[in-house]
Formats: sequence, C-alpha cells, structure tokens
Amino acid sequence: MLSNNWLILVPLFLTSWVCYTTATVWYDHKAITINGQRRILISGSIHYPRSTPEMWPSLIQKAKEGGLDVIQTYVFWNGHEPNQGQYYFQDRYDLVRFIKLVQQAGLYVNLRIGPYVCAEWNYGGFPMWLKYVPGIEFRTDNGPFKAAMQKFVTYIVDMMKGQRLFQTQGGPIILSQIENEYGPVEWTIGAPGKAYTKWAAAMAVGLNTGVPWIMCKQETAPDPIIDTCNGFYCEGYKPNNINKPKMWTENWTGWYTEFGAAVPYRPAEDTAFSVARFFAAGGSFVNYYMYHGGTNFDRTAGLFMATSYDYDAPLDEYGLPHDPKWGHLRDLHRVLKQSQAALVSVDPQIISLGKNQEAHVFQSKAGCAAFLANYDSQYGANVNFWTKPYWLPRWSISILPDCKTVVFNTAKMSAQSTQMWMMPTGTKFSWQSHIDEIPTGFAPGTFTKDGLWEQKFVTGDKTDYLWYMTNVNINANEGFLRAGKSPLLTVASAGHVLHVFINYKLAGTVYGSLENPRTTFSQNVHLVGGVNRIALLSATVGLANVGTHFDTWNVGVLGPVTLQGLNQGTLDMTKWKWSYKIGLKGEDLKLYSGASAVAWSQGAQLAKGTPMTWYKTYFEAPPGNDPLGLDMYTMSKGQIFVNGRSVGRHWPAYKAKGNCNDCDYAGTYGDQKCRSKCGQPSQQWYHVPRSWLKPTGNILVVFEEMGGDPNGISLLKRVVGSVCADIDDDQPEMKSWTENIPVKPKAHLWCPPGKKFSKVIFASYGWPQGRCGSYRQGKCHAQKSWDPFTRDCLGKPSCDVLVAPENFGGDPCPGSTKRLSVQLQCS
Repeated sequence: MLSNNWLILVPLFLTSWVCYTTATVWYDHKAITINGQRRILISGSIHYPRSTPEMWPSLIQKAKEGGLDVIQTYVFWNGHEPNQGQYYFQDRYDLVRFIKLVQQAGLYVNLRIGPYVCAEWNYGGFPMWLKYVPGIEFRTDNGPFKAAMQKFVTYIVDMMKGQRLFQTQGGPIILSQIENEYGPVEWTIGAPGKAYTKWAAAMAVGLNTGVPWIMCKQETAPDPIIDTCNGFYCEGYKPNNINKPKMWTENWTGWYTEFGAAVPYRPAEDTAFSVARFFAAGGSFVNYYMYHGGTNFDRTAGLFMATSYDYDAPLDEYGLPHDPKWGHLRDLHRVLKQSQAALVSVDPQIISLGKNQEAHVFQSKAGCAAFLANYDSQYGANVNFWTKPYWLPRWSISILPDCKTVVFNTAKMSAQSTQMWMMPTGTKFSWQSHIDEIPTGFAPGTFTKDGLWEQKFVTGDKTDYLWYMTNVNINANEGFLRAGKSPLLTVASAGHVLHVFINYKLAGTVYGSLENPRTTFSQNVHLVGGVNRIALLSATVGLANVGTHFDTWNVGVLGPVTLQGLNQGTLDMTKWKWSYKIGLKGEDLKLYSGASAVAWSQGAQLAKGTPMTWYKTYFEAPPGNDPLGLDMYTMSKGQIFVNGRSVGRHWPAYKAKGNCNDCDYAGTYGDQKCRSKCGQPSQQWYHVPRSWLKPTGNILVVFEEMGGDPNGISLLKRVVGSVCADIDDDQPEMKSWTENIPVKPKAHLWCPPGKKFSKVIFASYGWPQGRCGSYRQGKCHAQKSWDPFTRDCLGKPSCDVLVAPENFGGDPCPGSTKRLSVQLQCS
C-alpha cells in the first residue's frame, strides 16, 4: 500500500509532469499533440518476437507505405526475463533494435509495457518463475506482485531512457501503456482491483517518461492517464474525461487461430467502415491489431493457440501485403490525412439524411470534411447533402475531404486483391526416424512423489511434456482375466493432451479445446496377470493467457485415476506413489538439433504412423527470396525444428469445426461471422524464416506424438499466384489526392517484381458474383470483358484498364450500375 504522505504528493507531481511535457507530446480533447500540433495518427501492431530481425525492416517499410504513422508493440516479460534477474534482449527479443528501426523509417512507437499482454501469448506474457514468488497474487493489490511488476517496468523504461528513445529525448516513443484490458478484472474483484489500478497508474506516471500513458479497456483510468477502447467497433466510446482524446488501441483486423476451430477473417470493407465510422465520431487515433500478426515461434503460443498468428492482418503471417485489405486501408489513410486539418479542429456536427443515414461534418476555419454514412446492411440509399445528391452503398461511409466531392467509399475498393499460393520448391527430403522411449520408473531423471502433482509446478513450463508413471499388480485370480474382459481405466486430466501407455504400448489419446481444456481418458485397457506398467504422458498446448486469476489454472494429471472391473471393485490410484519424468528422452539428448546420439532408421525401416517418433532430414535452401513454409498435412501433432530452432507446435490432425458459409461484408462483424477451413486442419502450413537457413546442410527435425507419415511433408514457397480487381463503374477516381477532379475509374493491376501476367483467369463487366479466386458470371455480362486484359496486360508486369462500357464491347445492361471483376495470373 502507498503511504498517505506519498499519495498527497502525487497530484503535485502530476501537475509538474504535465507542464514538462506540453512542449513535446501531450494531448487535449481532440487529439495527441506532437510539438504542439494535433495529429490524426494511424497505428499498427507489429510484435517483434513474432517475426525475425531480418524481417523487421521490410515489415516496417510496408507499414509506412500503407499509411501508418505509429508502430505499436507489447513488451514480452517472459521473453526478456525467462529466469528471475536474468535478462535477454537478443535476436527476436532485441527491443531496442526494433524501435530504432522504426525510428529510422520515420515512424513513431506506442510501447505497451504492460507487463501483462494477453496477446494469445503463453501465460499472458508473465514468466513462470513469477508464480512461485512467496505470497504472490497476480494483477491485484498484492505487495510481491507490485514489487516485481514495478521492477520490470522500471527496467524497461530506464532502458528506453538510456537509449534516448522517448520523444522528449528525440526518440520515436510517443505513448506508453501500463497494464492491459484490466477494466473487466477490476470490476470482477472489486476493491483490490480499484486499489491496484490507482497504484499502477501512479507508478507509471512516476517514472517520468515525458510522454502520455494509456490504459486500454479501463474506464477508471486515473488522470492524466488516457483510457482507450479495444474492439471491432469503437465509434460510441467516450473517454472518462472531456479533456482526453478519443483513442482506439485495438481495432481487431480479424481474430486468432485456435487448433480445432475454423479460421476467422474480417472483410476489408467492414474494417475500413469501422475506421471511417470512428473518425466520423471524433476519433483521432486508431491502431490495427494486428497489422502484422506473424508467428508464435518456440512455445510462445497461448492456450490452444495455433503457431500461426496471421490474424487476417494487412500484412500476412509471412510479411507480404494481404490485399485487398492492405491496399484498401492505405487508400483510406490517405483520405483521412487529407482531412486532418478539419478533423482535429472541431467536433462533428451530425445531420440526419434518412432512416439509417447521417452526415458527420467537420467545418472550421482550418477546412471542411464530411462523412456520409449508410448504416443499413441490406439496402443502398440516395441521399441529399447540402443540396447535392449522393449514392451510398449499404453498410458504407463516403468521405468528402472538401465536404463536396466523394474521394473514398468504404464499400468500394479500387485496390487490387491477391491470391497467395503455396508452391512447391522442389526440395526433396530423405527421412530418418527414431522412436522415443517410454520411460521406466528407474530411468535417469525419474523421481517419485506421493500423489499426482500439478504439471507446470514440476516442469516450470520448460517443456510441454511430463510423464506420470505407476505399476499395477494384477492377481492371476482376477475375474476379468478368466472372462477375457478388460478393466476400465479412467484418468481425469486438467489438460490439455493425454497419451496413455499400457505396458509400453499406446492405449489411446484424448485432448481438450480452448473452450474446455480439461479432458478425461475412460477406456477399457488390456492388462495381464502380474505387474503392469501405466505411463501417462501429459502435454500442454500453451498456458492460459486471459481470464480472472488465469495464473491459477492447473494443468496435468490431477485425477482421480481409477481402475474398474477388478474383484475388489474400483481401485483408486490417485494418492499412490507416482514416478515422474520431466520432458522426453529425445529432448534430453537434444534430438531437435539433429544430434546423432541415438540410432536413426531410414529406408524400409523408417517408422511411419508410430507415436512418439522423431524424424530428421537434411536439405539445401531453395533459391530465391520467397517466404517459406512446411506443409504438415500428413502429420498429427508435435513440434518442428529447423537447425535447432523451434518453428512451433504442429497439429494438422485437429480439424476445424464450425460454420464456414459465405460471408457478407455488410452488418455487424463478430469473430464467428466469417470463417474458413471447416473440415480441414486449422493450420496446415508452418512458416520457416529464410534467415534460419544456411545455403546447404540444413537440418529439419519433427517430433510426432500421435503418428504420421513424414514422406508427405513438403517445403513450399509463398508467392503471388494471381491478382484481382473489383471496380464499380460509378466509382470516381481522383486525378490526385489534392485536386478533386473526378475521372473514370481504372483497374490498376501489377505482379510482384520479376513476374508478368501470363493468363486471364476471369473477367466480367456487368454483375459478376463471388470474390477473388471464386468469381462467376452474373446475369449481366459483357461478351468482350476479356479483350482489354488479353490485349493490354498479358506479358507485362503491370497494366491499367479503363472501366467503361466502350472498353468491353458496349453496355451489357443499360441503365444499371455495373462492376468489373478480373483475375489475372502472375508467372
């Protein structure tokens, strides 16, 4: 608890801090101010550990080209302090290097120190050692936790100051965040939560960074900390003080991928609609979560999270533009910046234009900008604004940077789409195998305890795996032996995956899900007279990262463990002496690095479909610079390593459940609305960073828990296979972003460097149906729709085609609005 004297000093200190920062970075009712100038700020989340240092410059540059001003990132405590007092800031965790690269690109940084991050990251970003600090209770008014948290936050702030990275020092950091989405927790736990919020705010402000602090999803954020919004939509959000700007720290561009669930995606039209709606409502800062999601390398993924953290972001997992989302948002950002002077000068005047239509007008001496909105998800509407008619498509917003001319509509995309293909590299794998051993009670590293122990307490989360072992002595007079029956073994586990071995043979596997990580094995098992060996391998799939007191959730076999069908009735083994072995023998021998300390089989002796098997192969790096991924479709579950580095967990055997019907962009979006991959692996491809490879002699190692065929694994490259465009013929295109001169729209198409258009896959001017990759002709179709693309595009790296009836042989359906949809292959 803070002393009363200290609390009395806080308001005085805050006042002096405000004065100190007003000349550099501060805020008012309208916006963040930098050097006294209000700014419209467009931000995007890029988490440095979810990519490689070699990828960072390209990611940052593409973010800048996409119209971003700010890069937002969490700080990952468990990556930086894996052991108490031992810090790590190298390789993917080189935070200073990442921030300096952002600065070199001319962008700002929003540093979300937390140190709780959630982020679908293992244990929410907390290091495992923190749980075992005496007397600790996470994220509440608890002395040991506050002491540890303050120490780490101070360490990070001092590091940033030492490198002169705050804006007041000439660096790029303009905002810092303390805690993360704590409001719901505070509401749940009451008084201790409120006290903790006040303490965290005062602690952060007391570090005197010279830039504002924020708290997201924290309506009780004490002044001067800015409370901000997270969600799919935030137009209705209001800060808790009229003097604070309206900020959106997480606009969710999609949703995470979990093993066993369909993969969510969010239409680009709706993402743009949400942003335009937010700025129309007076917002001045938006951050895309994620702008580049990346990959959960190593064992960093949270509970049941996939290795991919693509998040349907504007930059895909491999760092390539995900069009049309990247391009459509880039075009939106240009228009918002064109309107900046008006947007930061006044609050909007709201004018009704109809039942579901309205105008938000920003009119001042600095300029005039207007947003014309149609919130109807079914019907477009003709509206009159300032005596001039406008057509508003359903669920869309038109932006008029001069209050006269429509420059951008959220539902009309002029940016091209891309079809990304995973193409074979031609790499041949020659596999070797080694079957890991089922440990005995006397194996090296084995120890014995009374009862069943919680898994992460035993392993320290240094490995996914913990063996629980015991012996059952079956009397020769047992009735089930004479009757030819099998007793029922029941094992209750707190999660997440359980493999049951009876006398060194796999008897079965059970596993949970994100919604219900607990699981129970209940199966008749074959036992023999005499001593029977029961070995239970419990495997975690990341640790919980969200929820009140998530740190207290248990994992591992906690029982009860019973055997039914014996002469004596039910045998309860829960409190027996159990032998334990942390991790796998192969992990002890470092087989993940390709070590040859064991005998490896190959050729006809190669193990296939065998559980608990290590596979390794050698390969050369394929030519070129295309991003690479492994197709793991023929495998079940385990882990992947390249040159001793962990790609992450694979689990293609866990097929996606859910509803994957066609998705309409219009209408309120939720993570269950637009989904793909139903009936397929939630994740089939696994990103292998180019920088991890050597020209020759690369080692690929796969550990397979449940059994698979490694001969089906292939190395693929991610390339742009084809590009698409969807252009309405009534979609005006500006001659420039500063001259409001409407011209007829064009389809602008281009292939990646080194490629040219080789084939027209689809073209239709009229009423085409579907999306890029699945187009089909509608009832209205110009018969010569293909002609200009065959003539003007094939054999070229780029082309422009005018969207007008005369270019396609005439108007196929006079009097109606038409659209051009086209798909061209790049080779």
